[in-house]
Amino acid sequence: MYANDTTKPVALLARAGAARERLREAIAAAGGHVVLEEDPNQLDGAALEAAAPQVVLVALEPAVEDALERLEPLLEAPHLTLMFEEAELAARREGWEAQRWIRHLAAKLQGHGNVLPPGQEDEAAEPAAALEPGLPERPADRHVDAPLQFHLDEAFVESVDVPADALYVPPVVPEERPQVLSFEELIATPAAESPVLPPPLPEPAGTEPAVQVPAAETTAPVMDFSKWSLVEEEGYQEVATTPEAPPPPALASLLNTSLSLVDIEEEGADGGAVLLFAGIGGPDAVRRVLAGLPEDFARPVLVQLRLDGGRYANLVKQMSRATSLPVSLAEPGVSLAGGNVYILPDATSLSSEGGLRFGDGQGDLLEALDPVRSAVMLLSGADVGLVEPVLAFAERGGWVAGQIGEGCYDPAAASQLAVAGKPAGDPEYLAAELATHCAG
Repeated sequence: MYANDTTKPVALLARAGAARERLREAIAAAGGHVVLEEDPNQLDGAALEAAAPQVVLVALEPAVEDALERLEPLLEAPHLTLMFEEAELAARREGWEAQRWIRHLAAKLQGHGNVLPPGQEDEAAEPAAALEPGLPERPADRHVDAPLQFHLDEAFVESVDVPADALYVPPVVPEERPQVLSFEELIATPAAESPVLPPPLPEPAGTEPAVQVPAAETTAPVMDFSKWSLVEEEGYQEVATTPEAPPPPALASLLNTSLSLVDIEEEGADGGAVLLFAGIGGPDAVRRVLAGLPEDFARPVLVQLRLDGGRYANLVKQMSRATSLPVSLAEPGVSLAGGNVYILPDATSLSSEGGLRFGDGQGDLLEALDPVRSAVMLLSGADVGLVEPVLAFAERGGWVAGQIGEGCYDPAAASQLAVAGKPAGDPEYLAAELATHCAG
């Protein structure tokens, strides 16, 4: 099965026995042609030259060592290819091991490198991949140079899409209990506004049940007690009532107008707000700052955190879980309301005309704010380029601070504020300081 035109004549030098027979069979199976088969101890040099072999296969064993030394000048001829095999090993080689040795012998006799079993020649034709030390090359579209914190931030934002626990059961809201009034309040309440009386208490065990009276016999008109009055004299005295005069037109217009101090405050007309700048490691820092703000925090809070892929809607949901303040996405044309948190997408600006409003396009957020009524924080990963304008903002009366210490992945920008003598610390400390500053 291995025969072709490149097969070379073979001289088999081995003593008679099992090893010699196995080697003869292997040469034949490999497509070889035996031109001489002889015991080395009995071989004549002239007979070897006369056979003109190109390959000499020798079965090695201690009994032929002297003969090989004698034939050494002939075996070292440059036109001969010498192959040696241990006689003992060749005698006991069987099965898969014998077939494997035959394939290697055929490759040497026929001058090729295919040692695979029949039917797998195509695999040998394909060059094997060169192995190189080191890690495999990562795809170019991934963040190959991004630190681990980048992936943690991305997972934090994307986790809002993870399905919630199906075993969660929302708490049951107790039903509103009916209002119970005192006797004095009851007699002062007109019949049309009479409250619902509480249900009767259950009767104690062991007492006889009360006689049920038909409803028709117990129904009586509801009396109006609002005109009765208790006086020191015996008997009752009816109190005369006069209709109230209608309020003046100016007062009536004010009473019919819904005015609220909260509405005025929510417009953010004073031009003040809180700006939080963050980057890598920033989602956790922003969450901790918002969690530390009180429920009655009156300033608008703006969060500028650059996200890969722009998943700002997910960031809104994540931050809503961390604070009791309303959190929403900033939209062009919307006025800032006090006590609200706004997530700023890319290309969001501020306008101070007619009160603070969001606008389209890039812009200097600090220019639109009133420094005396505003505050700025540089959290983990904030752009170092913000340091200079933030310090200039502080010189105009603004309150600025930066995150440093444990948990701050990238304090490069914030640490420069600390060097300049501005407040610095962890997010919880900054939130408490900010709440004190805005309350003053």
